[in-house]
Amino acid sequence: MNSKSQHKDSEILKSIIEGCLRQDRKSQFKLYEKYYSKMIGICFRYARDRDEAEEFVQRGFIKLYKNLSKYEFKGSFDGWIRRIFVNTAIDQIRKNKKDHLLLGEDAHLDVFNKDKDYEPFENHEELDPKIVMEAIAKLSPAYKAVFNLFVIEDYAHKEIAEMLGVSIGTSKSNLAKAKQKLRMYLKEAYNRTYE
Repeated sequence: MNSKSQHKDSEILKSIIEGCLRQDRKSQFKLYEKYYSKMIGICFRYARDRDEAEEFVQRGFIKLYKNLSKYEFKGSFDGWIRRIFVNTAIDQIRKNKKDHLLLGEDAHLDVFNKDKDYEPFENHEELDPKIVMEAIAKLSPAYKAVFNLFVIEDYAHKEIAEMLGVSIGTSKSNLAKAKQKLRMYLKEAYNRTYE
């Protein structure tokens, strides 16, 4: 995209945001339409199913409209809105699943299991993204939240611990368990694929 096109897109977005700040319904719908598919994708990473992802998106847009006046047109709007939706999903997970966040549903799992079934794949390039996303979706809310925040959103364990209301050790432990579960799910998926 050239700079002239970027400038035009930036001006259109600014106009939509200004309309939203005036409570203009058409502008609110345009913003919703522009970002819905990106935000449902983000929320899906944290949700158990489509319904929960939709709930996160609806709550995220409500929070977005309420806080839009805080956006100062500095930095990426996409990054700013993404953070709102990630935080909304995490808030809901924390509210709905406090016990699961403190101890994932597989807390008995031995993180240090050296069994060959848990060895990572050698060629990550060969992994089918669809199968990987399906494997991530199978994780418990606790593991999925930590995995997404650390691996995809690039938060540090200290930040994750603060967001989820858990210790840094729990964040690290849940990430290790999430990776272990993912390796197991992926191995099963690929074994089924090539049988």
